[in-house]
Amino acid sequence: MKFVSCLVITVLAAESSELSMFMWVTLLGGLALFLYGLDLLTSALKVISGERLKSILATLTSNRFTAVLAGMFVTSIIQSSSVTTVLVVGFISAGLMELTQAIGVIMGAEIGTTVTAQIIAFKVTKAALALVAAGFTIRFVAKRERLRQFGTMLFGLGLVFYGMNVMSDATEPLRDYPPFIEAAQHLDSAVLAILLSAIFTAIIQSSSATTVLIIVLAGQGLITLDQAIPLVFGANIGTCVTALLASIGKPREAVRAALVHILFNTLGVMLWFGFIGQLAWLVSQMSSETTRQIAHAHTVFNVTNTCVFIWFTHPLARLVTWLVPDRPEVVPQPALPKYLDTILMQTPSLAMDSVRRELGHLGEITVTMVRGAMTGAIHGTKLELDELAQMDDDVDALHGEIVTYLGQLSQQTLSDKESSRLHDYLLIANYFESVGDLVSVNVVPTGHARRHAKLVVSPETEDHLQAIHHKVCWALELAVQALTDEDATLASQVADAKAAVNGLVEEAEKHLSRRLTATA
Repeated sequence: MKFVSCLVITVLAAESSELSMFMWVTLLGGLALFLYGLDLLTSALKVISGERLKSILATLTSNRFTAVLAGMFVTSIIQSSSVTTVLVVGFISAGLMELTQAIGVIMGAEIGTTVTAQIIAFKVTKAALALVAAGFTIRFVAKRERLRQFGTMLFGLGLVFYGMNVMSDATEPLRDYPPFIEAAQHLDSAVLAILLSAIFTAIIQSSSATTVLIIVLAGQGLITLDQAIPLVFGANIGTCVTALLASIGKPREAVRAALVHILFNTLGVMLWFGFIGQLAWLVSQMSSETTRQIAHAHTVFNVTNTCVFIWFTHPLARLVTWLVPDRPEVVPQPALPKYLDTILMQTPSLAMDSVRRELGHLGEITVTMVRGAMTGAIHGTKLELDELAQMDDDVDALHGEIVTYLGQLSQQTLSDKESSRLHDYLLIANYFESVGDLVSVNVVPTGHARRHAKLVVSPETEDHLQAIHHKVCWALELAVQALTDEDATLASQVADAKAAVNGLVEEAEKHLSRRLTATA
């Protein structure tokens, strides 16, 4: 295949080693610029559209058809089907999405990624440096975070087009390069093209980069449309490796989602393999430019596959469940995070949501601990007091995991709002941890002292303490619910409860003061 010649012959041909080395270095340099620009573009778009991404994934995954739309929109925004699929794996791992929902999102992501190819097919490389200059200027002078991210987006887009231009210049001499032409005559196998394109895409983990190379070679007249289409097929298979790697060590549902991605694209290639000529004819009727025809072929391939396989989401789910069976159930450890996943850090707004849910988990353990504190202090046995101490160890461990995760998340590109949320979540984690410490440092030793001294709390004193305890537990439960539901009304009720607790404490202090005075 001529595509392979571009990568192999330029290095190995003995007839012109200097030319080969120059083309190889220039091609790799252009590819590096393209990938770096795409990474900047994706990062900026994720920051700008973070809340919108969260809203789309939360509201449009109720059924398989809206899930497809969600996958399309999210991938169109972040310009990477691999990132979307990896996020899906993270969502399933965190228990935020079901497999049947994920299948629709994965299918939609494959359609959304065709937007990149359509943009690249436009001949706007002459404007590349202008975009770089404009983006850099905006980043440098802008005060507002959103505007700075917009500048980063333009800067990245400019690098994408400039990298494409560099690769185009690097491959131009191949049209008159005898070793390339000779090798191309022996590499016309569609199967080999699919295989090598899949391997190349798996190595660089970017189907967009492979697609731009295909478009560049076609734009130079080095490959025909019939030869380019199998390469596009291979890129769609190779991009599945990213999600597969992300699923390693994750729950079985996450592994199944990665397997669905592989099956969907592989079955799609098998569906189209016998109709490469017909697909080439169809897209040639849609445009006269080879570069645009390749972009259209990419779109038609993915849209058709989704239209066919969307009706088989449940059979696909059953198939991957059979291929990846459940493991024996393991008793969940309270100290282990349930929702934190480093995968989600690729989209900070979604990672923030996972932290919020994990804080709810931490809050639930703290509530359980506080609920047992009164019994432990007044009537608790040694075993019950030891259990309270163990709960504090669990709270400390989970608090450490959350703080570490927030520390890693702070290294990502965050909007001002996300930075503020991160700070708030760190404070909340510390508050929950301090509540656990109060129980273990004050209540548990008090309970042990009562046991050793064989003291009995009077009914009147116990009534006062129980009233305070009941109100504190209610307020703490309400605080956890307000956090997990993001409910400002509940949060205001928690603030109001503080005055009621203070009043009960004051009454209890007066009662104890009267008892001490009476016994004096």
